[in-house]
Amino acid sequence: MYSDLPADQLTAYRGSQQDPEDFDAFWAQTLAEAQAHPLDVRLERAETVLSTVDVWDVTFNGYGGEPIRAWLRLPAGSGGPLPGVVQFVGYGGGRGDASENLFWSSAGFAHLQMDTRGQGAGWSKGATPDASGSAGPQVPGVMTRGVLDPHTYYYRRLFTDAVRAVAALQSLDAVDPARCAAVGSSQGGASALAAAALAPGLAAVCANVPFLADLPRAVHVTDAYPYREVRDYLAVHRTQAAQVMDTLAYFDVVNFSRRAQPPALFSVALMDVVTPPFTVYAAYNTYAGTKDLLVWPYNGHEGGGVEDQIAAARFLRRTLAPVSSATDSVNAAAGSTA
Repeated sequence: MYSDLPADQLTAYRGSQQDPEDFDAFWAQTLAEAQAHPLDVRLERAETVLSTVDVWDVTFNGYGGEPIRAWLRLPAGSGGPLPGVVQFVGYGGGRGDASENLFWSSAGFAHLQMDTRGQGAGWSKGATPDASGSAGPQVPGVMTRGVLDPHTYYYRRLFTDAVRAVAALQSLDAVDPARCAAVGSSQGGASALAAAALAPGLAAVCANVPFLADLPRAVHVTDAYPYREVRDYLAVHRTQAAQVMDTLAYFDVVNFSRRAQPPALFSVALMDVVTPPFTVYAAYNTYAGTKDLLVWPYNGHEGGGVEDQIAAARFLRRTLAPVSSATDSVNAAAGSTA
């Protein structure tokens, strides 16, 4: 059932979140600290039963120089630099098994799937601890981990990992660094939008039903988790509401969308209670680059499912197509597929 703003208000809604005055300085400092550590990308061939996809177990240094795990999947026997896709995982999930999630490599992309620090016990297994996880009370989950200070908040570490994952993908010999995109759904969509604003040289982004948008309204309107974690925390820590909301402003993807330039494809589901439609529209309507939106009127948080994947692959084939001549430029502008 619909429980959101009317359709005409959604298409114009830009959210209630405001930029912290030092938002850009905060993230510049955060990324400068990360860049002080070598990226140190390491690959080890993974043994699988697959015959059409080659898989490598990847480790690179993320936030604080801490090792982050990932899978690299390539079409078997592929030659020449490929367009690259870095995929970020939804809430509670990790990178899963080497033989899972073969869509992007089967579609002809170099696919780097980043593990999610401190997650991966809920549904898709993870292998990366949150080594810098801050002490202090938190509601189960990660939404309130370190939430009293933006410097200690969990998503500072995760979004930094995401930027470093883009750099790791761009550094690979099998990848054309000028043709790399970030993709993800829900929490993964939030990470992709953060990367779109923060990662140099990213060429495109696909964010399906993205999480962490328009946080001041989201935590008041929806009763669903993970947003509910913030309300549960504040129901006990009653005097810390202003402090918590000040922290969350540094991680609201509306503020990243205002700064993001790569061509983008979003999706929204109008019966989604986990990331309510108004939150997605707030991120989409404020997105600074060229953009398009897939709208699924009868779906919940699953969004468009495989239809979102197919649309994203077609979008990325157009957007990441090599342009080597004037004719190619005309075809790419007209939306022809590679």
